Formats: sequence, structure tokens, C-alpha cells
Amino acid sequence: MTEVISLMDIDDDNNKPNNNSNIKGKNVVVPGESKATPWVEKYRPQSLADVAAHRDIVDTIDRLTSENRLPHLLLYGPPGTGKTSTILAVARKLYGAQYHNMILELNASDDRGIDVVRQQIQDFASTQSFSFGAKASVKLILLDEADAMTKDAQFALRRVIEKYTRNTRFALICNHVNKIIPALQSRCTRFRFAPLDSFHVTERLKHVIEAEKLDVPETGLAALVRLSNGDMRKALNILQSTHMASQQITEEAVYLCTGNPLPKDIEQISYWLLNESFTESFKRISEMKTRKGLALVDIVREVTMFVFKIKMPSDIRVQLINDMADIEYRLSLACNDRLQLGSLIASFTRARSALVAAAN
Repeated sequence: MTEVISLMDIDDDNNKPNNNSNIKGKNVVVPGESKATPWVEKYRPQSLADVAAHRDIVDTIDRLTSENRLPHLLLYGPPGTGKTSTILAVARKLYGAQYHNMILELNASDDRGIDVVRQQIQDFASTQSFSFGAKASVKLILLDEADAMTKDAQFALRRVIEKYTRNTRFALICNHVNKIIPALQSRCTRFRFAPLDSFHVTERLKHVIEAEKLDVPETGLAALVRLSNGDMRKALNILQSTHMASQQITEEAVYLCTGNPLPKDIEQISYWLLNESFTESFKRISEMKTRKGLALVDIVREVTMFVFKIKMPSDIRVQLINDMADIEYRLSLACNDRLQLGSLIASFTRARSALVAAAN
């Protein structure tokens, strides 16, 4: 067996991505999967052609891979936008069936202090790769949730990347790129994965619904897309959990499964806040919270979106949203729910008084 080291050159050119709006990723089910398999894994794209969204980024990475010029990569953006799926698809394209032997994958559940960089990562990177086919390949180290790495580990990784570029490529994935030190960012080609738009989320959900033969009306599908907020992983998890709880995945079933307040409940709460007295609003909202098991923080977030839709003077809207932002922040610090509910009603009472004064 001949030992071969790939001499892939780092590409520093600013290649313009090709825009392609074709929807792909229809036949990506792995045969033989059990019914207990999470749909997030069952319907994970198996190739770059199967990745539905971010076609400009995916096509650029695909071209670099085909031309043997794959650089170190830094993929960042919100969760559930296809970062890990894209890198795993690159690994399958590079290595085929043996890709598990050619990549080292570490995520936040692993200890990734400076010792891991000096030992496990450096040991894997320092060993030479063998070519079992006609085309030689470099190895790939995938560091998922790299923004959780300590600063010392990131500084140590900087030197490892420089030293083993000849036979190893690094792919860093994170949600917050500002937590990656500049020295690492400068050594990688950066791609931002934005939240998926509703069109791509809807298309992929329709594919899963058809494959699983689910009963999902249009209102239920719209609720899934709305609650996902561009997170495909979240959308599939909500779809699967709702399917386990209900045969028909209606809008009400989706909201009930996730614990989010229904739009009609938000409209009712907003009506009480804008029209009822402090005592009556407090009583009715508390009763609805208890009866439907709603979290006050979810109510505040949804009411905030509702405030954007109704007509009111801009200065009153600004003050109201600022008050609700303070309430949400205090709720994140585990402040008392009853006190914060009182603060929410008081903010709307002041806003209502200001509206009456402005009308006069």
C-alpha cells in the first residue's frame, strides 16, 4: 500500500457563489431506519445536492471540494440552519463509505480544553492519511459548537491548524462568531447560515409529511413554520412530538404540544390589557395562565409581536415595547411571575391613559 498525502491548496480567492433557487433534498431517507429514529436524523441531507437552503454557500463549498481546493471552514449562524449537515455531506463526498474513519468530530458534550487540542486533535491531525482509491484525500476535523471552546484551547488550536494544513482540514461550527478569537477566524473561510425562510421550511415539512403519511391541515403546517422561526431542527422536532400526541396535527395540537399560547388567546389577553381594569385583567390573565399552563414569558413575547400590528402613536409603542423588554429580562432572572404580570398590566394601563390623552 502506497502512502499518499494530498496537497490541497487553501483557496483565498473570493469566488462568487452561484445563485440557485431549485428546491432539492427530496429523497434523503436512509433505508432500514426504525420508526423510533428521530426525524431530524432520519431526514438529514445525505449529500450536498440534498441541502435545500443556502444554495449559494453549498454550491461554493461543493465547487471547492470538487476542485480539490477545500480551505479551512468556519460556518456560523443560528441553530437548525444546516451547518453540521453541510459539513457531513462534504465528508461523505470526500471519503465515501469510509468517511467515519477520516473525520474527527467533537461537540460541546466533549471536553475541549487545551489538553484535548494538544492530545486528541493533534494526534489525529499529525497522522498521515492513506488513499484507498484513485483520489487522495486529506482528513477532516469537525469542531461543532466551537464557540464553547476555552480561549486557551482556541489559541492552541491556532498553531495546530498552521502546522497540519498539509494533510488536514478543520471545519469550525458555531452560533456566535464573536466568541471565536480573530486569529482563528483569519485562518478560515467564513460562511454565515441565516435562519431558513418560510418557503424552504414549508417545502421540507411537506416532504416529511408526505413520506410519513401524516394528516396535517394548512393551519397546522402554518403553525409549525411560525413556531420554528427558521430552525429546521425545531420544526421537525415539533412535528414529530405533535404526531406522537395527536393523530391529526392541527394548529391547536401544535400549540398545545409546545406549550405556546394560541394566537386567539394572545388576542384575548391583548383585549383585556387594552380595555379592562387592572384588577379584572390580572384576574382573567392569571386564570387563563393556570387553566392552559402558559408561561408568562411566552405571553410577553407574543403580546410584543401583537403590539407591532395594532395602530398607536409611535412614542407610546416605543415605551410599551421597552417596558415589555424589561419584563422579559426580569423573567429570565427568575423574578416573581405575579409581580411581573402586574408590571405588564401597569405598562398597558399607562399606555391606555396616554392614548386617551393623545385622542383628546
